[in-house]
Amino acid sequence: MTRLRPRKFVFVAAVVVCTALVIGGVPRLVARGKVARQTQMLSKPTVSVVTPTRAPAQQLLVLPGDIQAYQRAGIYARTSGYLKHWYADIGTHVKSGQLLADIEAPEIDAQLDQARSDAAMASANYQIAKVTAERWEDMLSKNAVSKQSAEENESIMQAKQATLAAALDNVKRLEQLQSYEKVYAPFDGVITVRNVDVGALIDAGNSGPPAALFELAETDRLRIFVDVPQDDAAYIAPGTKAQLTLPQYPGRSFAGTVARTAGAIDPRNRTLRVEVDMANPDGTLLPGAFAQVSLTLTSASPGLSLPANTLLFRPQGVQVAVVDASGVVRLRTVTLGRDFGTRVEIRSGLTGSEQVVVNPSDAISAGQAVSIDRQPSPSA
Repeated sequence: MTRLRPRKFVFVAAVVVCTALVIGGVPRLVARGKVARQTQMLSKPTVSVVTPTRAPAQQLLVLPGDIQAYQRAGIYARTSGYLKHWYADIGTHVKSGQLLADIEAPEIDAQLDQARSDAAMASANYQIAKVTAERWEDMLSKNAVSKQSAEENESIMQAKQATLAAALDNVKRLEQLQSYEKVYAPFDGVITVRNVDVGALIDAGNSGPPAALFELAETDRLRIFVDVPQDDAAYIAPGTKAQLTLPQYPGRSFAGTVARTAGAIDPRNRTLRVEVDMANPDGTLLPGAFAQVSLTLTSASPGLSLPANTLLFRPQGVQVAVVDASGVVRLRTVTLGRDFGTRVEIRSGLTGSEQVVVNPSDAISAGQAVSIDRQPSPSA
């Protein structure tokens, strides 16, 4: 019995030592395995990918527009005097050739009467000189007078004729000035401004820049001017459809068409001036108003489309990170096209079958091994 006790003690001690090793070592082995797995996962990041889609052929471009009358003109007086009467106030719709005002110019009337009298006197003098010249020419043919005397009378007749022509021209000039005493509308439109009243002195510019009597605007047709950014200028051409919306008419739109473009980029703001024409027969839209203009841009050869958060801006240019079949990242340089807001058009650099990384990190590089997250990405 005494020999068995030392062996029993040794066995018990061995069991205690083994138990202690198991209790202390197993958790460390488990933790080490977790660290190894985490290290492996961190060395091979997980990424979300999307596949490029075909970009739409049409894009809606919304820009601010400035509504202007199709024609607008200031009506000025061509003769000085006093306003005798006006026939159209602001808001009046007038027709082309309609009388707008009468100007009283007694000085012009008196000058015209004097010019007519001068013309009558010049005509009488010319008739006398003509008869005299013809008589001397007849006597010259009979050798009754000298040739010099006949030529002198012929010259006097020609001088009287020139004096008569000048007098008649002066009559025409004053008659034209007298006709300006009546002011007419040059085209159909609406009187937007009236600057004069009865009895006001009208200055036709003899003592400084003249003031407009009326402002006339053609409002049954309108011009809407839009400044299109340089990037979209290539898609704008006459005939492009446009829709107008105004804050005072919610839920309502007005159709128009691009009539013409400036044909050149403004170097001050790098935009193309575009004119949209539209009919306004009921006068709903008012010149001078602000509008939102929606232009439908059509691309003849649309490219691919990707979310904007797939782009990498590197010194080599704009790039995207593509994951190949073996799970390795490849960087592709792409050319951008139209901007759709959250998405952009890719004109070149991709075929459309690639898996493009969404939200790539700045540290991502070519040749890096990644794993693909098969869950759909919200950004995609």
